[in-house]
Amino acid sequence: MSTSRSSNDPKRPADHYDADVESGVNEPKLGFVGWLRWGWRQLTSMRTAIVLLLLLAVAAIPGSIFPQRSADPNGVVQWQNDNPDWFPIVDKLQLFGVYGSAWFSAIYLLLFVSLIGCILPRTKHHLKALRQKPPRTPARLNRLADFREERSEADPAVALDAAEKRLKRLGYRTERYGSSVSAERGYLRETGNLVFHAALVGVLICVGIGGQVKYTGQSVIVEGETFVNSLINYSSMNKGRLVGDEALTPYSMTLDSFDVSYVPFGENGAGQAGDFAANVTIREPEGDEQTGSVRVNHPLNVHGDD
Repeated sequence: MSTSRSSNDPKRPADHYDADVESGVNEPKLGFVGWLRWGWRQLTSMRTAIVLLLLLAVAAIPGSIFPQRSADPNGVVQWQNDNPDWFPIVDKLQLFGVYGSAWFSAIYLLLFVSLIGCILPRTKHHLKALRQKPPRTPARLNRLADFREERSEADPAVALDAAEKRLKRLGYRTERYGSSVSAERGYLRETGNLVFHAALVGVLICVGIGGQVKYTGQSVIVEGETFVNSLINYSSMNKGRLVGDEALTPYSMTLDSFDVSYVPFGENGAGQAGDFAANVTIREPEGDEQTGSVRVNHPLNVHGDD
């Protein structure tokens, strides 16, 4: 046997879940602006920022699996020769230019917007909390969970001064309210959290700007040949959008000798190349010359070029 409450009950709304309403519950509609606000809240949440950061790390994995045109154009040509059937598909997915692809850029920009939209409101709220004084001491301390009462014959003013000094030494922010001292702490963790995320935004900005103002070129030089720093002498050149043709500093570089050392027999990795050294001579238009050596992880800097 089942019973139902009357919809005429003044204490129960007409659209209550167990009321006899044929039309069901009337939910408010969000509308276009409401959906935009909901989407913005989801995008600017810290959970979404963490997911996008992990997604960005996963999206960068193909960049280490497939040769990239910006760093290894010859490897892309070789991959095409070895996999002629798969090359059009992989190329259409922009896997040979991962870091400049549309899908990688979309994740990058969403992460950038998410972090900014998350950091700004939290920073505003945090600064407002730092400027405020600690709350007033409760009128009934015995209602607090960690309440403890101790009696002393010391002068109340002296006891308050001693308590305030001890609380400050422990890192509390204090405020005197009449015959009591109020103290609070716990803001340093949020400050460090905001500084970390602001630094992450700074890294994203630097990476984005750095990609627009730098260029990377490749050229194969045989021992004894001279390379002139001009666009026509590069086998491949990838320039940022803010880099003009006049960015290349005029100079020439002659590869005098190329030295390779090998791991001696009897040691681990015997017979493998241990070190490479390209000994070069740099000549500038004014006639000045300088010699240097290019080694693994030790590039030679010439007019800002490594």
